[in-house]
Amino acid sequence: MKKIMLLMIRGYQKFISPLFPPSCRYYPTCSNYTFQAIKRFGALRGMMMGTARILRCNPFVRGGYDPVPDNFSLKRNQKKNHKN
Repeated sequence: MKKIMLLMIRGYQKFISPLFPPSCRYYPTCSNYTFQAIKRFGALRGMMMGTARILRCNPFVRGGYDPVPDNFSLKRNQKKNHKN
């Protein structure tokens, strides 16, 4: 299941995402975040984290650097080391 989900995300990144203008509020992008979360936490938890991240992505948030946390969490990563 994990491999199938990772392949689907890579397919989206390669074939669907380039058709739209860049509009990401976060770094890494939601698809990269979900890919990393699935690799680290497995299919179910990774998809839950990716879904929560997508739900956080709206016009009312500032966005910015939000890496996959070291421990499973559905909240925004509050690490203070920001990458730009």
